[in-house]
Amino acid sequence: MKNFFDKEAWSNIFSHLKNKKLLIMFLLGFSAGLPLLLVFTTLSAWLRDEDIVRSTIGFFGWVTIFYGLKFLWAPLIDSIKLPIINKVLGKRRSWLLLTQVSIGFFLYLLATISPSGESLLAFAICALFVSFFSASQDIVVDAYRIEIAPLESQGILTAGYQFGYRVAILVAGAGALYIADSYSWEISYKVMSSLMLIGIVTTLMASEPKEHIFKVDKSDNLISAVFWAPIRDFFLRYQNAILILIFIGVYRLSDLSMAVMANPFYLDIGFTLSEIATVTKVFGIAMTLIGAFFGGIIVLRYKVRKPLFYGSIMIALTTLMFVVQSIFGNNMNLFILTIALDNFTGGFAGTVFIAYLSSLTDPKYTATQYALFSSLMLVPGKFLSGFSGLIVDNFGYSELFMISASLGIPAIIISYYLSKNNVKV
Repeated sequence: MKNFFDKEAWSNIFSHLKNKKLLIMFLLGFSAGLPLLLVFTTLSAWLRDEDIVRSTIGFFGWVTIFYGLKFLWAPLIDSIKLPIINKVLGKRRSWLLLTQVSIGFFLYLLATISPSGESLLAFAICALFVSFFSASQDIVVDAYRIEIAPLESQGILTAGYQFGYRVAILVAGAGALYIADSYSWEISYKVMSSLMLIGIVTTLMASEPKEHIFKVDKSDNLISAVFWAPIRDFFLRYQNAILILIFIGVYRLSDLSMAVMANPFYLDIGFTLSEIATVTKVFGIAMTLIGAFFGGIIVLRYKVRKPLFYGSIMIALTTLMFVVQSIFGNNMNLFILTIALDNFTGGFAGTVFIAYLSSLTDPKYTATQYALFSSLMLVPGKFLSGFSGLIVDNFGYSELFMISASLGIPAIIISYYLSKNNVKV
């Protein structure tokens, strides 16, 4: 690596923190993060508070399925210009405005509907619309971030985005619950809907990135050009395309495969809900933000290859910390250390990996390709997490965490190969 104490290099890095684009990504990150919990865990709390049965609440978990399927309509967002407002705002900002206004509208509508009785179906439909437009906003924000800055700046912009996203998670989680407890769920969700104005104002004040013209090959029909061309482009540009796709799918296997069992684990070894909330939410999110910031700085300083390799090792090792926790049980100091390392790693590796995925996209198909990559990143781990309860019931928590940690080995091997052989990224 270059000299770590090179003052001129570090001075150049920190000059990026004054960049207006960093503030824009922080605010757009807030706008992207706000709706997620409002149709997920916060919504579940509202439903339970209304005495909705647990089986029904479980089905509401399917509302967030759009986040995993956004690659299906990302090509349309990449290729279609919205009438009228496109001339004023440009392609990316016009789509941003449409999704943000729609999220705010359906959140407000959700607040006015009671989830009990005959209104439950209408309530579910509104939640689905929030989820759909939120996933669509994610598509556009990712494309916008990639297009407004070169590769070397993607790490720090991703860190800014994650900062905003995590602040929104706090607001939509703890903030929404506090307002609901002090006033009502209706007021809470109306306040949340009004906070979408932050994203709307940011979109109106931001600049439109340079547009890359979407071209249709003469040998393709429109459908083929919209959906197949981005995939074909990726395989033509990368000789190791299959290996890269496998790498994307396995990079986060360690933490994603055991994440759903984390809270049950904390409870089963004797921690209280308030202790879990304080350590994992407040302290944990703070450590995630520190990790995200550090990851952004390191990518800016050393590019993406080596940090990507170190991040894969960190994910597997911090998963092993849960094995240690399962052995010592209810030990608060160890719990704090485990969460500190796990969340710092999540922020660091998350920033580095997002920067890596961003580097793989072609400007002509930014939204489509990034949506495909991000979906591929989540689906394998989410699928395997469904079996985590069976492993715990039949073997135990230590065995689950050992298996999860071992799932990180392929990512370590592939990232080492990519770094060592200087594979184009």
